[in-house]
Amino acid sequence: MAPFESPEVVASGIKEKIDSLLAQADRLYLGSSTGSLHIYTAKHNQPEDETAAHEASFQLEEIKKGVARRSIEQLGFLKDVNSLVVLSEMNINLLPLPSLSPPTPLTQAKAAFSFAIHSSVQDIQEATSSVTAELDQPKPKPIPTLVTRLLVGCRRKAVLYTWKDGEAQEAKEAPLPHSARSIAFLNPDSACFAYSPTEYAIFNLSTMTAVDIVTPLPTTTSVGVGAMGALSGLTGYMTLGLAAKPKPIAVKTAESEVLITKDTEGFFIGPDAKTARTTTLEWPAPPEDLSVLKPYIFSVLPAGTVAVAQQDPPPTAKGSTQPSEPSLYTTSVLQIRSSLSLGVAQTIPFPFSSSPLSPTVPIGTTLPPVPNSTLRLLTPSPTKPHLFLLSTPTDKAAAAAEGSSIWQFTMKPWADQIDELVLAGQYSDALDLLGSIDETALPDKVQRRTRIRALNAVSQFRAGRFDEAIDTFIELDFNPAKVVALYPEAVSGRLAVPQDRWIPLYGGPTVDDDTHSIAPSTAGSEEKDKDAEKTVLESGIGKSAADLLDSVAGPSLKNRFQKFIDRGQVPKDDDSASIISARRKTGLHGDLNRSIETLVRFLTDRRPKLGKSLEAMKITPQNQDQKYPPLSKTSVEDLFALPDAPLASLTPEQLLRFAQIVDTALYKAYLIIRPTLLSSLCRVPNWCEVSELEEDLRSRKKYSELKDLYHGKGAHAKALELLKKIAEDETDLEDKLDPSIRYLQKLGPEHLPQIFESAKWIFDADKDMAFQIFLSEDVELPAHPVADYLEKIDPRLCIRYLEHLLEEKEESASDFHDRLAGLYLSQTLAAKKRGDEELRREMYSKLLTFLDSNDRYGIDRLYGQLSTTDLFEARAILLGRLGRHDQALELYVYRLQDYRKAEEYCKRIYQPGSATSSVFLTLLRIYLRPTSNAVDASTLLRPALDLISRHGPRLDSVETLKLLPPLVTTHDLKEFLVDAVRAPIFDARVTRGISKARNDQVARRLVALQARRVKVTDTRICPQCHKRIGNSVIAVHSPQ
Repeated sequence: MAPFESPEVVASGIKEKIDSLLAQADRLYLGSSTGSLHIYTAKHNQPEDETAAHEASFQLEEIKKGVARRSIEQLGFLKDVNSLVVLSEMNINLLPLPSLSPPTPLTQAKAAFSFAIHSSVQDIQEATSSVTAELDQPKPKPIPTLVTRLLVGCRRKAVLYTWKDGEAQEAKEAPLPHSARSIAFLNPDSACFAYSPTEYAIFNLSTMTAVDIVTPLPTTTSVGVGAMGALSGLTGYMTLGLAAKPKPIAVKTAESEVLITKDTEGFFIGPDAKTARTTTLEWPAPPEDLSVLKPYIFSVLPAGTVAVAQQDPPPTAKGSTQPSEPSLYTTSVLQIRSSLSLGVAQTIPFPFSSSPLSPTVPIGTTLPPVPNSTLRLLTPSPTKPHLFLLSTPTDKAAAAAEGSSIWQFTMKPWADQIDELVLAGQYSDALDLLGSIDETALPDKVQRRTRIRALNAVSQFRAGRFDEAIDTFIELDFNPAKVVALYPEAVSGRLAVPQDRWIPLYGGPTVDDDTHSIAPSTAGSEEKDKDAEKTVLESGIGKSAADLLDSVAGPSLKNRFQKFIDRGQVPKDDDSASIISARRKTGLHGDLNRSIETLVRFLTDRRPKLGKSLEAMKITPQNQDQKYPPLSKTSVEDLFALPDAPLASLTPEQLLRFAQIVDTALYKAYLIIRPTLLSSLCRVPNWCEVSELEEDLRSRKKYSELKDLYHGKGAHAKALELLKKIAEDETDLEDKLDPSIRYLQKLGPEHLPQIFESAKWIFDADKDMAFQIFLSEDVELPAHPVADYLEKIDPRLCIRYLEHLLEEKEESASDFHDRLAGLYLSQTLAAKKRGDEELRREMYSKLLTFLDSNDRYGIDRLYGQLSTTDLFEARAILLGRLGRHDQALELYVYRLQDYRKAEEYCKRIYQPGSATSSVFLTLLRIYLRPTSNAVDASTLLRPALDLISRHGPRLDSVETLKLLPPLVTTHDLKEFLVDAVRAPIFDARVTRGISKARNDQVARRLVALQARRVKVTDTRICPQCHKRIGNSVIAVHSPQ
């Protein structure tokens, strides 16, 4: 990816040697070695002719001579005072614009080597007076203030000049152990001093103190003059830049971060004087110049040090590839790296305007030297995405004839850069770049970030970093269908997508676009992810390349290249090659279980959230089919088109589709890695698509899970049919019927027709076990339909069910009581008709007990049914309930001839002083005055006499004697008569005599007590205390 357009010459033919360059607004200021200041102004009217595109876009406005007596070493601009800062002859002068006169020398900054300028808006708190502080008044709010600092590195000291809103402040000085040759601000309070190529320090502007920077030792050997002898085997152009003495460089790369160079390595340093990053920048040679145009780092590398990226080597006769020898650029190279990823984004060899591939030469080959130029003074524009570079021919004759040229590097639009990175598959770099861009510069930043993060997650997934990818999908609320599509068909089913279609699925370029990814630019740019050094390795450098370096280069250059060879990915022997090949053949899902584990984490994260959202919309797994078509009827394209958005912004149908996809995929994932959890998933309410799972479960004979799935989806007919089919293979009756019974016991009243239908075969097998279906404690079925259903099968089952209702459920509705009594009666009559005496006795006994103990049935209606039958005892009980006791007793006596039950009947209803107090007399009358000719009156006399003897006190004596026939002897009635005649007189006399005796006794005791006298004299003493009583106390004690 080339982030910059092809460079253009904006000014040329500069004959003086330029030592400094400043880009400010639409002007370029060039400081020459003779002290002149060249001022160039941008042309606003560009030529319409395309052939004039390379004409200079800056024109020379004027040349100010005599600005300094000697070389202008550095230029800067102070906005607060609208002046140029000029460093020349180790002095700092401020030249006001636009007249550039009169100069203002900064006298404290004597013996200056470098300076740096930093401007920022700071909230400054005004100082409060002591009176205000004593009154405890609130502090005033901080005032935003433009603060500009000019930090000058002088001989062994630093001088700080400050302006606040254009008002100069008092300058400060601080001693230093060395002289700062280069300065770069990290933030408003700290700066980096470069003392030498190997010595750096962080300077704190608040405390005016410096802390030395300590970095790890460079991993490569510095190239100095001493190395030139070792490189004598190389041609002349190979030595250009290698012998140049490195200079100290420090440039700001980000807020509170600076990049320093040590030999061929670059270190990122923070305000604490420690490395801010664990990674370092590595160059093949010390960079000659360095600059930053955020977020890119520009470095000028000397000729003969940068390797050319090789294309694929040509195939040999046997079809294998023949490694090609590495080539190096023969001219200076401008290398552009990302400050975020540190990868090479663009490599542009000089001359920039020539063909994309500059002259190259294999190592050890001698070719005529190619004209080269010195590239210096990379200066970014403070307001525009431009960088200016000065090129000067190294040949003196060419420099005198052509002069120096200024090149302008223009950054491509942010959107184009990001699109190119995405097209090249560099998603991580695209995210880093996107994070460094302000939203005002890229309005669709949020949407792009979401899409690129998803593509990066796909890339991570493809690389086996499943957890990182799934974390991203969860954070982005990504469409589950697209996530599941990354997995094999065993997991994703019809959602499966080939690996080469993943990127287009996630919004990336299509396969066709991928084949036409970024081509090299006309300026010789290369793909960002291929460093020139790594390209040498990928071209086939192995052991032979190391031998070649031994023969043509000195130890320093050899070590430099060997470092990259050791990091190569090309196997060094056949064994390692075979191992790597075997690993690659394993494929993306070689570790299938680990990838599915991460999918389960994603699905279990989505599942409860989707469930809550659907519950709030009153959509359940049972009613989903009533509102929306099944998932199997929805096309894959429609599922992939579902939005990647938070659940709160989705429609009910979209939420349902997500839930169906999640649960169906979770089922398939459990099937592979956790089969024991299948039953749990099927038991709980779930959104699995039954049509997609039932055949699979059947084929695997997971009938229990399939039954639970049917139950959760409300497909009870299928579940019961499955249980019936399973029962066919069982031999034990309990094992055959119990699963279906337990299933039916859990169904509610809304499934009553299904219960009745599915229970038929169970009743055919065993009625007693089948009857348990309707005795469930979990659900309450409507009693009337159940009773009707059971009565059709077997009335005795209905009787059992009604008994259960009345006894266990304590049902009080009279219709159930009437129905039970009617069933008792009908079953009694039916059994009698069939001659089933045992059943008749059982039913009749239950009927009698029910009639005698229950009071909630309709007596009149039931008696109407019994009146025409020979169930006399039942009729007697009902007559008794109706208050017709004489008729009831006649049935006991005349029809049943059961005198004991007739007597028991009387004892049960007898209440003295009530309407039933004469019930025994009524029974006696029935005995002694029979109204039925069907009985012999003589047979009733003995029961009558027994009744009189046992219950004489409850009979009226006179009425009893009237009822007795004349032939009854007194001997038979002796006990009755004695009790009737004597008992009242005896009781009265005894009571009268006892009362009189008691009254006489009480009277006598009273007379005796009243006749007692007590005489008290002077000599009488108390028998208890032995004191004289005298006249004080008179006491009488009556002994008890």
